Order: sequence, then C-alpha cells, then structure tokens
Amino acid sequence: MSFTWFELFKAFALGLVEGVTEFIPVSAGGHLLLMRRLLGLGDLGLGGAELGQAFVVLIRLGALLALLSIYVFRLGQLVAGISVDPAARRFAVGVLVALLPAAVIGALAHDFIADVLVNVWIVCFALIVGGAVLLWVDQLDLEPRHHEAGAFSLPMYFIIGLAQCLALIPGVSRSGAGIVAALLLGADRRAAAEFSLWLAMPTLAGALAYDLYRNHGQMDAHNTAILAIGFAAAFLAAWFVVRSLLDYVSRHGFKLFAWWRVIVGTLGLIVLALGH
Repeated sequence: MSFTWFELFKAFALGLVEGVTEFIPVSAGGHLLLMRRLLGLGDLGLGGAELGQAFVVLIRLGALLALLSIYVFRLGQLVAGISVDPAARRFAVGVLVALLPAAVIGALAHDFIADVLVNVWIVCFALIVGGAVLLWVDQLDLEPRHHEAGAFSLPMYFIIGLAQCLALIPGVSRSGAGIVAALLLGADRRAAAEFSLWLAMPTLAGALAYDLYRNHGQMDAHNTAILAIGFAAAFLAAWFVVRSLLDYVSRHGFKLFAWWRVIVGTLGLIVLALGH
C-alpha cells in the first residue's frame, strides 16, 4: 500500500500532537478528536477505520515509552525497594489507590462514554471549563504542605484518583484533573505534576495493553510508514515535554496550559458554530 505525502504529514502531525499533549493538562484525547473531526485529519486509511485505532495505539505507545525511558532508573529503584523500603512500598500502594477509581468507573461506563460523551461540542466546552478551573487554582494563594509526590497521604492519593474520573469526559484531561486535586490538597506545583507522570505509567500501560490486544491485526507491513512516522513523532515530542515539564511548572505554574485550553476550546466552538 502506498501513501501520499499529505497522508504521511497527517501521521506526523497527529503523532506530534499526541506527544506534546499526553502529559500536560490539556487533554491529548480531546485534541486528537478535534483534529480528526474539525481539521479533516482523521482518515489515514488504516483498516478503513476513521483515524485508525491501531495508529492511535501506536502513537500513545510512543508517548508512554518516552516517559518510561526517562523514568526507567527511578522506576527500577521503586520496584527494587518495594520489598525492603517502607516508603517505596507506601508509594506503590498510593499509585494503586489512585489508579483504581478511574479503572473501575471507566470499565463500568465504557459504552456510555463511547456512545454519548465522545462529542466535539463536549470536548470544546470541557477544554474551556477545565482551563478556567486550572487558571483559578493556579492563581490561588495556596501554601503547599507536600513537596514530594511520594509523600502524599493515602487518602490524598485516593481523592486524586477520584478527581481523575472526570477525565473520562473527553476534553477534561487526566493529568489536569489530578493536578488540580493535588494542588487543592496541599501539593506544590512540581509534586502535583510529577505524580501525574507516575500515575500515567500504569494508566496508559493498562489502556494500551487492552487496545493492542483488540487492534493488533491492523498493524501489518502495509501500514509501516504511517505507523512509524506517527510513533517517532509522538516519542520525540513526549520525550522533550517530559524532560522540561517539572522545571517549567515549578517556575511558571500552569497558566500557559490553562490559556491553551481556553483558546483551543473557543476556536473549536467557533468552527462548529460556523457549521463545519
């Protein structure tokens, strides 16, 4: 199967957007949905499916592997320390506690989410509202009590996990919901953002394992060029974002991401209102 240069460009653009947005509080899924519905970047000719679920899986895998490549040594230290270090064991339990609410509710509400909530209007409104909330929280005169992601209390991990259930609404943002909850519960900006990265590892890994099982048949040699370009773009973009994210939010907060959400959501509503 041959592809046009424009199809290869679409693969690159979608991979780039996935890599840039997956780990910052702007909703990667919402951005991909808007691109495929409003900008006509959906059909990549993969298995006849719009956007191609196999392609989505591969670019999300690229973003996840970028995160793991940066955290591999710290992840290894955590795993090795579970059996001997109470602090490591407590943090691992905290990640699991934060993971469970969205996993359970997501499994129970999967069909409702797919049939009702996957809607570009909902995405645009969620981007705007989420941006306003993030901007409000970022400007509060909060006094952080928690400066390490591994030192949150177990109830705090659980509340962050409950907050991330809101991200089942497309456009809300998994990391955004968790970061807002962590900030309100007393985490500083760096710790809030870092815990969102730790929680992204099992969250994405579980979702991707399921999607790979369902869509592995679409990943054949005919689609190699499209899949490879999207994967590479997502990996490289995510790597640079993760490397710079914590230092950036420590210095500048989340205003950039809040206004990003508001602008993208507003532009999306304008396009929808004009009858695109």
